[in-house]
Amino acid sequence: MIGNSATGMWQDRSFRLFLGADAISQFGTQITIVALPLVAVLTLEASPFQLGVLTAAEMAAFLLVGLPAGVWVDRMRRRPILIWSDLLRGAVLLSVPVAVALDVMTLPHLYAVALLLGLGTVFFDVAHMSFLPSLVGKDDLLRGNGTLETLRNTAMLSGPALGGWLVHAVTAPVALLADAISYLVSALMLGGVRAEETTAPVAERRRLAEEIGEGVRYVAGHPVLRRIAMVGALTMLSNGIWAIAQPLFLIKTLHVSPAVYGLLLSGGAVGSLIGAVLASRVAARFGAGRAMYGGAAVAATVILVSPLAAEGRQLALFPLGCLLNGIGAAVFSINQLSYRQKITPAHLLGRMNASMRFLMWGAAPIGGLVGGVLGGWFGAHAIMWVAAVGVTAAHLPVLSSRRILRL
Repeated sequence: MIGNSATGMWQDRSFRLFLGADAISQFGTQITIVALPLVAVLTLEASPFQLGVLTAAEMAAFLLVGLPAGVWVDRMRRRPILIWSDLLRGAVLLSVPVAVALDVMTLPHLYAVALLLGLGTVFFDVAHMSFLPSLVGKDDLLRGNGTLETLRNTAMLSGPALGGWLVHAVTAPVALLADAISYLVSALMLGGVRAEETTAPVAERRRLAEEIGEGVRYVAGHPVLRRIAMVGALTMLSNGIWAIAQPLFLIKTLHVSPAVYGLLLSGGAVGSLIGAVLASRVAARFGAGRAMYGGAAVAATVILVSPLAAEGRQLALFPLGCLLNGIGAAVFSINQLSYRQKITPAHLLGRMNASMRFLMWGAAPIGGLVGGVLGGWFGAHAIMWVAAVGVTAAHLPVLSSRRILRL
């Protein structure tokens, strides 16, 4: 395990490889965020409802295997899970340009890609959050998470713009090749990471349902974790609607090009990068609880700026709202993640993270389907407002808690 100083973290080769692998795969992921829905919209001419099904398919794994994933992550060494998850995601993304080249690309194929991509993401995310304490001490979790978030948002800053440019230059299916390669490189780098991991003895394992229940009860019974989970679930529900409205609003309603579309999406990344840099400083000055509260307050209000965007100069309001929201969301997210990693016993980390992911991200496919249905009834601009107001309301469980302010 790495020492308690930031210098010690960066001097450790395994930590550097871990960060490098994460940065590379996150960079590729941002390209997929742009390219995958554009494969549906531009290549397969998907309807709003079909786009909603695609979003739901990518997030469905959080509902289907989110809770069991936590048990398996606690039972097994986490590094191999990270590697195999990357290999799975790289392989399924490679199938898209191959199918296009063979002229056999279909929406069901794209749904299957989204579902398997989500499956790999579930296991990777739960293992990733649970593996970090094996690399850094609990006192360095805030710094470690802040560093990861900074690198992730650096990738987010340029990834969407590059993704939009690649879609414009070589089409959306071929652009996915870049993400496939990034996952394969990430897997290779993770292979060089060394960390001490302890797994529960086989004799101590209980039935799957019992171990799942222990993780869920831990989250549901903790007053702060319970509120954080509520915020996450309601936010992801709104984000699922947002994912449908965003490409339709910007490309179909405001008529921006794929290259400009990717550039506009970078606004949120700029904000998240700023928030990641500020997160530990805000917590050091005001405390983790006030940092969470303040981040949630900012994220809840400024998102209402983005739906005010229109053609011309007013288009700048879209990335501006996303930028400001990204600052608040990152401060909140980094501090809540570090808090829950710090207070949770090591043997429960996988199940705690899986329970949180299940409760939070499990709402996203529902949001995607709701967004698809709404897209068939209303215009994209109206759906943008529904999503934005939903994000605002989502933060009320934290903003109404005095306990969080006292942390």
